[in-house]
Amino acid sequence: MQIHSGRFKGQRIKTVKNFPYRPTQSIVRKSLFDTIEPLNCKNFLDLFSGSGIIGFEAASRGVDNIFFVDKSIRVYSLLKINSSNFPGVKFRFSRSDGLKFINSYKKYDIIFADPPYDYPHIDTLIKLSCHALEKKGKFILESSKNEFIVIPNRQRKIGDTYVSFWNNE
Repeated sequence: MQIHSGRFKGQRIKTVKNFPYRPTQSIVRKSLFDTIEPLNCKNFLDLFSGSGIIGFEAASRGVDNIFFVDKSIRVYSLLKINSSNFPGVKFRFSRSDGLKFINSYKKYDIIFADPPYDYPHIDTLIKLSCHALEKKGKFILESSKNEFIVIPNRQRKIGDTYVSFWNNE
């Protein structure tokens, strides 16, 4: 897996087979970043980080503060290893459940969440994430279904994947 654009274009991200995540497909990443660019934000939260490809792509495209959250110790370790290949970017890591983490009082410019498909607390995640946005912030959810109560401001279907956007206007 590699970075598509920006100052670290072509940089490879190490992954391991049999990890408990499914990386965001290349076409979904391209569409996502084409939609949200330019990335004029101070901090970017990657919830349920998995491979971290979304956060690393954001770093390549100009974000200097990336927060990764994933509860897997194996994922956490690999995120730290991969982050060493991105000089000048401030990475923070939390080995925590995404829903518990987002319930803190911190605010973010962009929050991206890719919880496991069929995640049972999706509406709670959406509400808490929208509450954790800075003014003019964006919450972006990658999911397999469009089955949530909170209506997004915008949504794109790319293959079998839905990318939904909520704005804090």
